[in-house]
Amino acid sequence: MTTANDTRPAPAEHWVRIPNGTRVRHRSEAYEGIIDGLTEIVSGSERNPDGKTQYRVKIEDGTRLLVPEQHLNILTDPNQLVLIGRESELYRRSLTDRLRAVLSEDRFVAATDKASASRTKSR
Repeated sequence: MTTANDTRPAPAEHWVRIPNGTRVRHRSEAYEGIIDGLTEIVSGSERNPDGKTQYRVKIEDGTRLLVPEQHLNILTDPNQLVLIGRESELYRRSLTDRLRAVLSEDRFVAATDKASASRTKSR
């Protein structure tokens, strides 16, 4: 029996959402920003592994862009921990482990902005 749901892409079984506040860099366009939520996409082919969303990425001038996960790298501090707001090292270590379990190693890149990396490290 065929249903309307058969035409939708199947969501990834082990998808881990990148939390709001996580610093990211676009893989080809190289702009940096912060994850600022998800937006459900009605049409178009590029979506997150859940099959229905894209990330909202807030960039420097306050502009928000819609970007699927495959176009994003996760920024890390000198200790290889994910950069995310003012979160504790324990939380960042846990988040780093969860994201590294589902994303390839080449998706984690060192932040070039030393000021933000040292701010996060000192917290």
